[in-house]
Amino acid sequence: MNKKIEEFSLNAWPALQNFVYDGWLLRFANGFTKRSNSINPIYDASEQNTQEKIQNCETIYTSVGLDTIFKVTPFVIPKNIDSILDKRGYDVVDLSSVQVIDLSAIEEPVTTNVNMKTEINNEWIDILSDFNNLSDSNAEITKKLFSVSYLKKGFFTLYDNSVPVACGAGVIEQNYVGLYDIVTNSRYRNRGYGRELILHILKWAKVNGASQSYLQVVKSNAPALKLYEGLGYQEIYTYWYRHKKLL
Repeated sequence: MNKKIEEFSLNAWPALQNFVYDGWLLRFANGFTKRSNSINPIYDASEQNTQEKIQNCETIYTSVGLDTIFKVTPFVIPKNIDSILDKRGYDVVDLSSVQVIDLSAIEEPVTTNVNMKTEINNEWIDILSDFNNLSDSNAEITKKLFSVSYLKKGFFTLYDNSVPVACGAGVIEQNYVGLYDIVTNSRYRNRGYGRELILHILKWAKVNGASQSYLQVVKSNAPALKLYEGLGYQEIYTYWYRHKKLL
């Protein structure tokens, strides 16, 4: 099941372009987010020399002006690719936790002042950009990434009176909803708004057939880890990126 969740996450947060190379999935999105600009070696491949494959990947990413980044999960093929990348000078970055929760006993949200749209829209993008300090180009890429997927999506904004205080998205595939871009207005943190936002997303997901939820969170993000633990999410596996800067 864990590998299926990894596949769900690839589908929910796609790339602008995908390139399959001998069992490795190469993703490109003009450099915005490691998720969408990394190599995912998770499928069976031929006996082609791994060092040669890595070199070819480096050539491909360099040709489009991007750093070379590998996503290292428990499902990588070959299994020793992390040590190979380490010897080639790749740094470890963004150790992350994948967590899940059963929605059967999830509590109801208390607040009602929430806006939800099923399509990506400029208002939500503008709020996300403000909270996350996204550049115009990265905001446009985010909009494109969410637009290319056929999966059922919900884009949520929580308000305090008329002030947007938290926003986030839920993406449903099969019976799972993934949480993405969960962020609280910096002026309104530590007031429970992030929790309320997530409860609204999970309630919507249950109505739309989801019975489980997953998320991915960087392990250095202590406030987010505390929030998710309080909701009942539990870690099922970890991953990290191996990163080599463009020379």
